[in-house]
Order: sequence, then structure tokens, then C-alpha cells
Amino acid sequence: MNNDYYEIYTIKSGDNLYSIGKKYNINPALLSALNGLNDDDYIYPNQEILIPKSGYSYYISTNGDTLDMVANKFNTNIGDVVESNTIYLLPGQLLIHKN
Repeated sequence: MNNDYYEIYTIKSGDNLYSIGKKYNINPALLSALNGLNDDDYIYPNQEILIPKSGYSYYISTNGDTLDMVANKFNTNIGDVVESNTIYLLPGQLLIHKN
């Protein structure tokens, strides 16, 4: 995993995805998806999760996406998306773009 894109956060007692998302200004649904969790999954103290770093946009592809659609979501061109990612454009693939 490229540490340019993420930092590691260690769960503390009382944490939940909503509170962590609020602390880091990240949508809890994106936070759970980036970590392979469901929104209602239990997280436990000392568990490590990835926190996306600021300065990047994140998108998880869905069935039917095209490179043009993803480039539009990032407000960039297809070349920039391809340069920043290993592209197979499968559902559930994480795509990243430097803002």
C-alpha cells in the first residue's frame, strides 16, 4: 500500500467509523469501503485502519463505470486517471487522484 495516500490509525476504545470520519473529515461509508468493512462492522481497540490523506480524491468504481466517467468525477482527464492508477476498471476498484 502506498503511504503517500494513507496514514495508519489505531482504533481506540469508544471509536466508531462515524466519529473517526468526523475527526478526519471523511465520509464514514468511504472510510469503511477503503478498509474492506461494512458500515455496521464492529471495530475494536488496537485494530489498525487506513485513513486517506488530504490532497487526494478517492472513488470506488461500480459496475458500468468508464474511464471517462471516472475522469469526470475527478474533474480531470483520462490520461491523469490512468497515470495515477493500475486500471482494470472493475467494480469495487479504488481509484485515486491527486487534487
